[in-house]
Amino acid sequence: MKHVFRLLVVGLIGAFLLSGCAKAPVQEQNDSKAAVEAATNVDTQTYAKDALAKLQGDLDAANAEVKTQDAKFLFKNFDKAKTMLTAVKTDAEAVKAEAAKKKEEAKQAAIAAQADAKKAIDDATALLAQAPTGKETKQDIEAFKADLTGLTDSMAGIQQSIDAEKYADASSNAAAIKEKAANVASQITAALEKVKAKKGGKKK
Repeated sequence: MKHVFRLLVVGLIGAFLLSGCAKAPVQEQNDSKAAVEAATNVDTQTYAKDALAKLQGDLDAANAEVKTQDAKFLFKNFDKAKTMLTAVKTDAEAVKAEAAKKKEEAKQAAIAAQADAKKAIDDATALLAQAPTGKETKQDIEAFKADLTGLTDSMAGIQQSIDAEKYADASSNAAAIKEKAANVASQITAALEKVKAKKGGKKK
């Protein structure tokens, strides 16, 4: 009986010593930190801001768990911390993938907005070509031409924004140009209707 008790005591002491000597996962911490740093760039800060913030929070939580276990004299267990750190590395790749996807979506949206703006200008230009030239309409036609020329010139800025990967700016500017072109088209239509009304009145 004493022999069994002695073995039990020795076993418990050994367990205490092993748990007390458990080493903090320093390498895993360094790897996870490096993964988060690699995932922190302009793209992720722009297109995956919330996911990036969560990633940093998860890393902080994992490091806090390591610190909690490391502060114990006995029964240190870093299994949970290691699992958390591994998840951080995996999630870091996911954050980069999310940012890349959203960036491409923003690019395609900017290109589509650019095309819409150009079409609006083209439509207004085609409508202006139908306007009858004469003494009464000359001043209005020149004003409309100037407006459309200005809008056409400003299209270059949209391409510059796309080339600089400033897709939000490109989409915003394209939408503004589209709206202005539509407004010009509306004015041209109103002017045409006015001319038609005058001609109708003269016929009577």
